[in-house]
Amino acid sequence: MQTATGLGSGVQNSQSEARKAARIVFTLTVFTSAFLLFAIQPMFTKMVLPQLGGSPAVWSVAMVFFQTLLLLGYLYAHLSTRYLPTRVAVILHICLLLATFITLPIAVASGLGKPPIEGQMFWLIGVFTFSVGLPFFAVAGNGPLLQAWFARTGHRDADNPYFLYAASNLGSFSALLLYPVLFETMLRLPQQSAAWSSGFALLVLLIGASGTIVQLAQNSGITQLAETKTAERLPAALIAKYIWLSFIPSALLVAVTAHISTDVASAPFMWIIPLALFLLTFVLIFRDEPLVPMKLVLVLIPAMAGLTFITKLFDFNIFFTLGTHLIFFFAAALMHHHRLYTLRPRAEQLTQFYLWMSFGGVLGGIFSGLLAPYIFNSILEYPILVSLVMLAHPAVREASRNDIMQQVLPTIAVGLALIGLVYLFQDIRLVDSGILLIPAIIVTSFIVTGAFRHPLVQASLIPFVFVLLAFKFGSVFGTIFERSFYGVYRISYQENGEFRVLTHGTTIHGAEQVKNADGSPYSGPVKPLSYYHPDGVLAETLHLLPVNSAGRDIAIVGLGTGAHACNGMVGDRFTYFEIDALVAKIALDPTKFNFMEKCAPDAKIILGDARLTLADQTKSAYDYLLVDAFSSDSIPVHLLTREALALYVSHLKDNGLLVIHISNRNMELQSVTAALAKDAGLAIKGRILAKATGKFGDRFPSSVVVLARKPETLAAFTQDKGWDAPKNSSVNVWTDDYSNIVGAIWRNYTGSAVN
Repeated sequence: MQTATGLGSGVQNSQSEARKAARIVFTLTVFTSAFLLFAIQPMFTKMVLPQLGGSPAVWSVAMVFFQTLLLLGYLYAHLSTRYLPTRVAVILHICLLLATFITLPIAVASGLGKPPIEGQMFWLIGVFTFSVGLPFFAVAGNGPLLQAWFARTGHRDADNPYFLYAASNLGSFSALLLYPVLFETMLRLPQQSAAWSSGFALLVLLIGASGTIVQLAQNSGITQLAETKTAERLPAALIAKYIWLSFIPSALLVAVTAHISTDVASAPFMWIIPLALFLLTFVLIFRDEPLVPMKLVLVLIPAMAGLTFITKLFDFNIFFTLGTHLIFFFAAALMHHHRLYTLRPRAEQLTQFYLWMSFGGVLGGIFSGLLAPYIFNSILEYPILVSLVMLAHPAVREASRNDIMQQVLPTIAVGLALIGLVYLFQDIRLVDSGILLIPAIIVTSFIVTGAFRHPLVQASLIPFVFVLLAFKFGSVFGTIFERSFYGVYRISYQENGEFRVLTHGTTIHGAEQVKNADGSPYSGPVKPLSYYHPDGVLAETLHLLPVNSAGRDIAIVGLGTGAHACNGMVGDRFTYFEIDALVAKIALDPTKFNFMEKCAPDAKIILGDARLTLADQTKSAYDYLLVDAFSSDSIPVHLLTREALALYVSHLKDNGLLVIHISNRNMELQSVTAALAKDAGLAIKGRILAKATGKFGDRFPSSVVVLARKPETLAAFTQDKGWDAPKNSSVNVWTDDYSNIVGAIWRNYTGSAVN
């Protein structure tokens, strides 16, 4: 029979072994939890994208939703560790995980109906809540919860469990890195959901093991002391700093994501990059010796701030532009998160620390993702946040009165002089033509970029750069900004006011001549321009369509300014499918554009995502269906899939023509359409118009493919007119649960595009 001493020794050995295993088990558990937490975000957002047209705003709302649930998870962790005995907290959490497991696998909840024409963000929040609310919440609080449990294990590192936060962010970063490279390209969405469920089952086991380790350590004197400590409330001033230092990088994350995804693709691949960098900053900074030299970071911030303004003036290579904005964002997040770490409290207060950090993150997401679209009619939140980052720079924050007198005041004087000079000469068109304005912006931006040793000077100049940019893009010259859930639209005057142009991001959606070259009012017939020029490729697709004495039924996905209607013939009946009510409002307003009023006054405009609204047209049979949604801004990938193509073809007459406009600066899409056509057994021909000036009075370079059920339908699209069948492609067929944006970008920039 074992003696009492032997039993005591056995218990002590078990406790000792548990403490030794604690670091490994807890690190693995935290890593797995974070991996699942951030794998769910791009996966589910991709699931819901087809229902809202692939807008970048979908990701902004998703970010706010996930940040809010993360806050609730942190609150749950704080309350359970503060008010419940460890044994009860462990049992409660395992019960929560088991209840969540019953609801898996993850899928889009049914029963909420179709997205509304207005108030889309509230509908989207409902979809997220009922679809992934419980799984995300169950995983969200694991980071601080497990750190609090670890602090009670008696391990030698129990007083400094912040290394687990770095492990958590490493898991998050790994998930976001692997998703576009591995999961999105190799697994369909149902397979991704099944894999996530398997990972969740593993997490339940690891949480159980972590809880067991804490239970085995319950009789330890050190552990008892740790559990009975009452965490003091953090000072209000310190809480305010936690909130503010979390607010800025979080708000900047949403703003930068919207900024870069607008001109490439509204796909998880583009959204993941800023979030991955955001998480990487915690891995690099939340440690006693940062893995990145902070001196370099503090030099990079003002230099990159200046470059962000210069990229607004010139059409740089997409990689240079993205790199500029991402490096600035990365450096800004590093600076703020480093200060957060230096202000961290003791281990028994860590749940409060993470709670207030999360609260600041939620406020930042709400500001950029929900409030800014209603407060500002342009992406004003981004330059505001750039300014706030500069004000948070140590050289600015710690400036003395002498510094302000010697550096700030003279800089303000120079800035005011520049603004006054530009304003005085605006009436003689030097500003409008760029002769005076653009050099002023360039010089100021280069000063901002180059004066990295004088952050006070830079911070003082940045507001003046904003004003100068407002002169170039703002209402000073009659430019109108209008904003909706789907983006910011700019109606401006180009080429000395000769053309009125509608742009979204940097992509032109239509142009109309309003003045002659000599400045007199234009009084000629309404003429479609840019991509829709009468001598362009899109116009040719209508000209080669057989004439019908009864008129042709023409459907167009993507309204823009409605310019393509003017390429039709008398008797043609037009139906437009447009997701954004604001675009329809702009196109139908004759004070802005006249194409619809002059060429298709009786056109039918159906609002909503084309995949949903086109499916509702049960009796439609079109002679011609144009899908015009891929020219650059936030391409809706779900409109270029096997399922989408089948829908389009089902609404064509037997000899109907399907036209897809695939002009895109960043992606090669002809091979994608070729693969879709081959998969569906359709005839296909394509034409690329490269030799075009790109001026508003001329044709724009463009790429178009035409598809039909029968090859004879495409007989008029001959080789001598520039039409040819695309070469066979090894590109995998895009579907609703598979696409490869990375490959499309790679083919475009390596010159491996299909001719």
